[in-house]
Amino acid sequence: MSNRTSTVLVVVFLVLLLDQILKIWVKTHLSYGEEFGILGLSWARIHFVENKGMAFGLALGGNWGKLGLSVFRLVAVGFLIYIIRSLIKSKETVGVIFSFSLILAGALGNIIDSAFYGLIFSESPYHGGLATMFPEGGGYAPMLFGKVVDMLYFPLLDTELPKWLPFWGGQRFQFFRPVFNISDAAISTGVLSLIVFHHRIFKSKEPELDDQQVSSGSMHPEDQSDAEEHTSQ
Repeated sequence: MSNRTSTVLVVVFLVLLLDQILKIWVKTHLSYGEEFGILGLSWARIHFVENKGMAFGLALGGNWGKLGLSVFRLVAVGFLIYIIRSLIKSKETVGVIFSFSLILAGALGNIIDSAFYGLIFSESPYHGGLATMFPEGGGYAPMLFGKVVDMLYFPLLDTELPKWLPFWGGQRFQFFRPVFNISDAAISTGVLSLIVFHHRIFKSKEPELDDQQVSSGSMHPEDQSDAEEHTSQ
């Protein structure tokens, strides 16, 4: 097994393990909407919510939207696996493969919620009470209609805007309000890493010129003139 393949397996395993442990603990130990500070901090909190949609609480409308999103996630995972296998065969850098592995792991983590949580958990009541795992009467939703568990909440700034400010004066302002999970964080980290550190993969590679082909005249005349122009520059 190559180092690149090992990187994929280790990253996916660790992200899924941490993601699912935290989600299951939150689902079975906190009431819906319950929260507490991480290490007593006010700006870093565990806040239990669920959503039927995408990362950071974004959603599509209705059951058809939910089903469509679940199917899209499955297709996306298949596409990501194909990309990663291609990158491994082409011996792409470990950094690029690591980034794609984070995205794959995050997508799988949220698929598990959507596909199975409705089957294995009872509903989390809005007004207190805890959900149970493998309830006697069955879960709260059919397969692919489960809700994604979110809990990480970082309101780094929570203040009231000055009253003299037009339109929004006196209103409460929070910086970074979304509640998300480890899978969402893995996807965002993977995408950001590709954009910042590995953006070259998004650029189309120019064909390399073969001096022997140019000199022997085996290239198409138009390609040969382009090559000579490129070489003269």
